[in-house]
Amino acid sequence: MKLSRLFAALAAGLVIGGAAMAQTTMKISISTAQNSHQGVAIDAFAREVEKRTSGRYKVQTFYNGALGGERESIEAVQLGTQELAFSSTGPVPNFVPETKILDVPFLFRDKAHARAVLDGPIGQELLTKFDAKGFKALSWAENGFRHMTNSKRAVNAPEDLKGLKMRTMENPVHIAAYKGFGIVTTPMAFPEVFTALQQGTVDGQENPLSVIISAKFDQVQKHLSLTGHVYSPCIFVMNKAAFDKLSAADKQAFVDAAKEATKANRARVDEDDAKGVADLRAKGMNVVETLDKTKFVQALAPVNAEFEKQFGKANIDRIRNFK
Repeated sequence: MKLSRLFAALAAGLVIGGAAMAQTTMKISISTAQNSHQGVAIDAFAREVEKRTSGRYKVQTFYNGALGGERESIEAVQLGTQELAFSSTGPVPNFVPETKILDVPFLFRDKAHARAVLDGPIGQELLTKFDAKGFKALSWAENGFRHMTNSKRAVNAPEDLKGLKMRTMENPVHIAAYKGFGIVTTPMAFPEVFTALQQGTVDGQENPLSVIISAKFDQVQKHLSLTGHVYSPCIFVMNKAAFDKLSAADKQAFVDAAKEATKANRARVDEDDAKGVADLRAKGMNVVETLDKTKFVQALAPVNAEFEKQFGKANIDRIRNFK
């Protein structure tokens, strides 16, 4: 009798051990610091995945470009050497060209408009475009409205941008637009930007307040202008083959975890936007808060005409006029 109990106990131990071993670990990465709106996003995502799959899936989080810049991370997800990435849309059009339209300057009125577009039919339609490229796009999230910083001069009007050497994202729409302002564009992966600014390789860069704060750009940039020239989404992408292997319930768990993480991410962007200007002024930055946006829009009229040809005026208007 005792022997059979011993065998039963051993068998139970093996089953429990087997269950523990059945945990699958996946990696997700960002280019920014853990204490940032993107860090909040992937930390919340990892927690939610573990909770919603009863610990069967664990997501390991990597920050500060530890696994490479955004473009490399997306590439790794496409190739399947990394399961997940959270990225701004900077390099995304190089993989999924249909997303380019979101980077058109002055396309969105405000954050509420941008979020409504991304969470509504237009954004959901765009998420499906990732499938054919080896990705499962889980959810749109947020980087925020981008603003200009530089070490040379205050930017009050578009002509103040002429001749400034600016780091840009590896994004064809951004590069075309900034050239329209007379900026000397220097595409560069995010992990290289701080050093490039510090060494004077470039005069400036443009990013949302959340990124400017978390990257400590105030240490290497004197001037900030709240141009809000481009709304920058973020996105959770997963390797398509890895997603397809999940059970129906687990697929839903990953999608729901990304949606939950998006809420946390957007809340942090709102918080950073609310306190960011005062925070950066206190750190010594000269902040130009009020600009005549219409002048910036007018300066880009020739470039916008090109964008209307490229994307179709009706498609741009569909986003612009979305209620």
